[in-house]
Amino acid sequence: MPTITIDGRTIEAPANAMLLPVALENGIHIPHYCWHPKLSIDGNCRMCQVEVEGSPKLVISCNTPIRDGMVVRTQTPVVQKARRAVMELLLLNHPLDCPICDKAGECLLQDYSFNFGSREGRSREPRRKLQKRKDIGPRVVLDQERCILCRRCVRFCREITGTNELGVFNMGDRSVLDVLEGTPLANDYSICTADICPVGALGNKDFHHQLRVWFLKKTPSVCPNCANGCNITVNHYRDRIWRLMPRRNDDVNQTWMCDEGRLNYRYVNSPARLRQPLLRRDGQLEPCAWEDAIAAAASHLRRAAHATQGHGIGAVASPHLTNEEHFRFRQVLQVLGVPNIDVAVRTGPSDHLLIKAEKAANARGARDLGLQPTADGVGLPGMLEAAVSGRITVLYVCGADLWETADRELLTKALERVEYLIVQDIFQSPLAERAHLVLPAATFAEKVGTFTNHAGRVQRLQRAFPLQDGQLDDGEIFTRLLRQFSEGPWTFQPDAVLTEIAASVPAYSGLTSARIGPLGYALADSGAGAGG
Repeated sequence: MPTITIDGRTIEAPANAMLLPVALENGIHIPHYCWHPKLSIDGNCRMCQVEVEGSPKLVISCNTPIRDGMVVRTQTPVVQKARRAVMELLLLNHPLDCPICDKAGECLLQDYSFNFGSREGRSREPRRKLQKRKDIGPRVVLDQERCILCRRCVRFCREITGTNELGVFNMGDRSVLDVLEGTPLANDYSICTADICPVGALGNKDFHHQLRVWFLKKTPSVCPNCANGCNITVNHYRDRIWRLMPRRNDDVNQTWMCDEGRLNYRYVNSPARLRQPLLRRDGQLEPCAWEDAIAAAASHLRRAAHATQGHGIGAVASPHLTNEEHFRFRQVLQVLGVPNIDVAVRTGPSDHLLIKAEKAANARGARDLGLQPTADGVGLPGMLEAAVSGRITVLYVCGADLWETADRELLTKALERVEYLIVQDIFQSPLAERAHLVLPAATFAEKVGTFTNHAGRVQRLQRAFPLQDGQLDDGEIFTRLLRQFSEGPWTFQPDAVLTEIAASVPAYSGLTSARIGPLGYALADSGAGAGG
């Protein structure tokens, strides 16, 4: 590997690598605007100029290949002078919008102006006037005056989505960023352009003028909206999600996420959420204590299991549960001898980039952990038919996916005939309205655990904020049920349950929290059981 020296520090780097990413990967920050790790090199901002020994002039580090023995200096007076000149040019027409700009607090122009800019401007000419708050698509707004023409967004639409909505028009000091005529910025990943904009030119309409970014707390997690399991950061404040942002993972989503997954978070803080168990009495669903709810569920499950050796119970898992929660649910069903088990998964459109057909993050995990019919059991269609015929008398349904995916006529008949319906969900869905017992579920932002994506990568999600006082998460519900049927010191600690999974599920053998790390762990047999 070639060896280079940057500011007196010796570094080994891959052959043919460019200087800028090598420096950044080794903790040496060189300011830059137009360069992005997942886009082609453009080299137009000139902010990343450095001094290379033997070169007659400064070079742009984003487009300078390293060579063995190269000596680089990033802080010399001539380099600093060049940076000040670039900053002066960029700020010549840039509006003084920081107090009202959504990008304030995470803006590279703001940061570099403070670090490398001049305290005084020399120009007396008025700044040019362009369009502000221009509506260029259903989810993105453009401020042309703030744009520094780095062309990151243009390259994203050309190279990543292939939709080519954006371009730079006119020449010289008349150049502007805009959409092509009759072509709004409406691709499925359009808000990624706001993510990669280094200034406040492109904005996410959903977050526009909502909250200052320095108030936000950031929790790493996994997008729950499809089987790809994109790595995200949950941005939250005062126990409320304000936005979801993509988190870099080159093996899963690179640095992108789709608009649908990004914007599907409001349900977490909905006032319509179920927060307390509901028990049907005299034909009406009424709030009850958790102890009464668990006792009612255990009583009906036990009675049906004893009468039918478990065959009179049907269990439907949710692909939105974590692996640890699935494992506890499977243990409850094993104790009761239930053979009729399946997972209901809603499906929808997919693409070649990130969006997968299965619209849940952990359907693969449910299948891996045994939430499938046993040799003498039946899956979803057979389960509903058995309920219609009276062979299944108790249904335990997690989530609302069954209502959205099953044959509606068959499902309605099954619900009319079944003697006892337990529904565990976050909302009072049409399925929950027909239940005899409703147990409130938790969302991804309130959980600690793991998801397994379609490719067999186990990834960790962290709790952004706790559940409301008194509410139980899904794993704790299953654990309390397990205590009703089996003696033992049953508790629900996700890391401890992961250890149980690693000891009993061959595909997950040897898996630990440390091995998963921040970017996940690919199972050895990553092709088995994949879906979506």
